[in-house]
Amino acid sequence: MSSETPAHAHGVVKRKKSAFGGLGRWWGVLTGLLLVAAWVNAAAGPAVVLTLSAATLLWCAVQAPVVCRAPVRVRGQDDGCRNNAYGLLLGCHLRQHRWRKLRMLLLRRRAREFGTALFADAQHTVVTLAGVGSFLSGVVTFVPGLAI
Repeated sequence: MSSETPAHAHGVVKRKKSAFGGLGRWWGVLTGLLLVAAWVNAAAGPAVVLTLSAATLLWCAVQAPVVCRAPVRVRGQDDGCRNNAYGLLLGCHLRQHRWRKLRMLLLRRRAREFGTALFADAQHTVVTLAGVGSFLSGVVTFVPGLAI
């Protein structure tokens, strides 16, 4: 065995550090908190609220860490795929699961299944409520008299 053996050969794997040090996957929580602060603080204008609402909604839709839950063919596993997924609209890293949720939303006969999946567990419920809240926040920004 040579002295230039790769690190993974010995069971040690070095993970690549992200540019933002872990904030890269959780930036939507920060925008959600800033959105709440913008509503509380009257100095923030409608443009700030609208921008933060759109950013939080985008995070909930395509990047929030949730479980995939795509149907699998394994006996005894009724709750579906357990891989980490990306947002409420996308599936996990598997090709078959990637666009499954978005297709469910677009097909009328599967829309009910998609709707029940939004509240499948606590994690999905929190992300769904954050997305709905940020959407309503953006809509209310356009209503005269209700905006900041």
